[in-house]
Amino acid sequence: MNGALTAPVVALACALALVPGSAFGHWSLDVESGLVACGYNDVRIPGDTGTLFSLSEDLSTDSDIYFRARIDYTFGERHTLSALYAPLTLKASGTLEDDVFFVDTVFPAGTDVEGTYTFNSYRLTYRYTLTDSDRFEAGVGFTAKIRDALIRVEGGGLAAEKTDVGFVPLVNFRVAWGLTDRIGLLVEGDALAAPQGRAEDVVAALTYDATDQVRIRLGYRIVEGGADNDEVYTFALLNYASAGVVVSF
Repeated sequence: MNGALTAPVVALACALALVPGSAFGHWSLDVESGLVACGYNDVRIPGDTGTLFSLSEDLSTDSDIYFRARIDYTFGERHTLSALYAPLTLKASGTLEDDVFFVDTVFPAGTDVEGTYTFNSYRLTYRYTLTDSDRFEAGVGFTAKIRDALIRVEGGGLAAEKTDVGFVPLVNFRVAWGLTDRIGLLVEGDALAAPQGRAEDVVAALTYDATDQVRIRLGYRIVEGGADNDEVYTFALLNYASAGVVVSF
């Protein structure tokens, strides 16, 4: 984990965790895990002169177990601050059918290579609840995301990698329907599109209130997006079978 990147997130998470529950607010811990599989992962680096290839089609990308955690603090009934840590690393391998120019290295056709795709996400979010009734809740807000990305290819005695750390502004949203007293449907995420690229991280899940303080969810999460410029062309689609638990205090 990059210490410089995680320091603000960890600091806010610790601060939120130390705020006691009261009539003015409460906090909750959201932990999620499951299986992540790669739909597509297209790469061309440099973006204008590199070779376009796929980490999921020209190579084979293994599915893996993932983990993410978020801490929320809700105050004044309608205001929520949260900090999210969502690491991700996937491994790929295979034999190149054609020459691939990646970063500053040419990998000849027939080379057995291994690829690494890392996309760690650190986010701070503010959301305002527009409506909150017994059976329906909706809110919208803003997420400041720091991405810590790496794509690495190595094989045949050669190795090349591209790292990218940057800020991404996103729109945050949350909609929750209560189907019964304990069972509900949740759609929640961050997303934004621009000429330079796009990013979406959205979950749709069935929720179950095991107790007044513990909520369990099962669902599907999609993470998609990338960038297209002279420096990089990279777009990926990730599919998550997710299970999560939220503990409120």
